[in-house]
Amino acid sequence: MTDNISSASRNSDYALEARGLTCVRGERQLFADLHLRLSSGNCLHVRGENGVGKTSLLRLLTGLSKPEAGQVLWCKELITSNPLAYQRALLFSGHRDALKDDLTALENLQMYAALDDVPLTQDKALSALWRFGLRGREDLPVHCLSAGQKRRVIMARMLTRQANLWILDEPFNALDTQAVEELQNLIIEHLQYGGLVVLTSHQEINIPNVQVLDL
Repeated sequence: MTDNISSASRNSDYALEARGLTCVRGERQLFADLHLRLSSGNCLHVRGENGVGKTSLLRLLTGLSKPEAGQVLWCKELITSNPLAYQRALLFSGHRDALKDDLTALENLQMYAALDDVPLTQDKALSALWRFGLRGREDLPVHCLSAGQKRRVIMARMLTRQANLWILDEPFNALDTQAVEELQNLIIEHLQYGGLVVLTSHQEINIPNVQVLDL
């Protein structure tokens, strides 16, 4: 199978910005007046101890939560001004794998492609699953897969989703050494095609063009 799948189209004009973000949870202020700018081909590694607001920051950047103050912009426009366009450009992977346990790995890819309105042939879906070591498991219900194998399904979705911006919360969790290397290579490939990545991780990562934000 020789299908080529590009996770993002080449474009040098993409940019994600946060201006003066303040985040409050309950009675606690997690961070205030936070600024960042990330352009095409670059990765932002958000670091910090548990509870400092890493996941909260990602949710603000995705538009899933609203900041106490400040703005998030995609390509110089507020993400709230055209949320549908922003969601089309975005892939968010959180702590939960968000897979449907009663569907197979292949069916999960096909379902999300349909929901995202992304063309995906069965050959391309299989090629993505096989790339990440799931040959022979593509027709198994997801509930039969290990935690690491479920993460590999997510990696296949990252490859087929065709989103320009990836926001990933602890993406290396439950991965063995080989899978960590495969995911790092996938992220590098995405950056080389002009994509952007924001991720949290307690692990050291080996990815070029990484900016670090310590909360």
